[in-house]
Amino acid sequence: MIVVGAGQSGLAAARALRTHGMQTLVLEADERPAGSWPRYYDSLRLFSPAEFSSMPGMPFPGEPGRYPTRDEVADYLERYATEIDVEIRFDTRVETVHQDGRGFVVLAADGRSFRASGIVAASGSFSNPYRPTLTGEESFTGDLVHVADYRSPAPYVGRRVVVVGAGDSAAQVAAELATLATVTLASRHPVRFIPQRLRGEDVHYWLRETGFDALPAVWLNTITDGAVITDSVGFEQALAEDRLDQRPMFVALDGDQVKWSDGQRERVEAIILATGYRPSVDYLRELGALDVDGAPIHVGGISTTHPGLVYVGLELQRSYASNTLRGVSDDADAVIAPLVAWVLDAPALVGLPKRGG
Repeated sequence: MIVVGAGQSGLAAARALRTHGMQTLVLEADERPAGSWPRYYDSLRLFSPAEFSSMPGMPFPGEPGRYPTRDEVADYLERYATEIDVEIRFDTRVETVHQDGRGFVVLAADGRSFRASGIVAASGSFSNPYRPTLTGEESFTGDLVHVADYRSPAPYVGRRVVVVGAGDSAAQVAAELATLATVTLASRHPVRFIPQRLRGEDVHYWLRETGFDALPAVWLNTITDGAVITDSVGFEQALAEDRLDQRPMFVALDGDQVKWSDGQRERVEAIILATGYRPSVDYLRELGALDVDGAPIHVGGISTTHPGLVYVGLELQRSYASNTLRGVSDDADAVIAPLVAWVLDAPALVGLPKRGG
């Protein structure tokens, strides 16, 4: 079996495969098994406490109620890779995948090839930031960056900044910048909050205990109506205290100005797009496993185009927690069991003749 990616999704998949006794090779483009965590912005903390952010078999260290930092998560994943004792080939970027009978051939960018009876695409999305087209952006004279390129507030001291987005990263970056810049959060959808603490417990306790984590993604889209902020950084309080403001998305850019939906114009020096990411799975395009927009064609992480191909780590793959530390292992378990059954040829073992036989 081959797992593409050695971040939290790939490691969760590798552990599940090892549990089933499957020989597994993980191919990782970078130099360490930490996924995208080392490249996130400096102040990033988990939105869930340590006690709800552990992978199977290795509790997250430290006080259970704290929110671990970016570097702590990266170090934790590196230790976890050692703990599960899986073979990882670093500096191995997957270029494309071909069908080979019931299996596959995986081609790396350096020319190496690997045969696989099954594939887990667990390559995350950080390298594929989503940048919406903004009317007039070609004329904008300020800084226009995606949050993937944001590291610290230092370059924005004293400046007029608009953060675009309605999710956790948008709120965290906006709240951080509000201490030293004039900040607006602009979003296409209303900003919705889940309180960090309910009845004396972190909200992630209730997400688990109420069964919210088991709600399927297809239902969640109607419940949440877009992004939801789990406010671990005090964004809602900063909003209430007028340390920043929130407005509907601007309608256009023009030189050094934004045009707001009410017709007002305002000079803005920087725009940070916290508009999310798309799956980094372009290596499956030639295989024919993606739709016209480059998104995986799947149901709950199971490819509907190619038996033997599964996904781990897609946003809302199966639940609200799917692409998070606390949810990715459940998703891995859910897709690895049928993958193993396919690879071991369960249909033939129960006497089902091959098509045309």
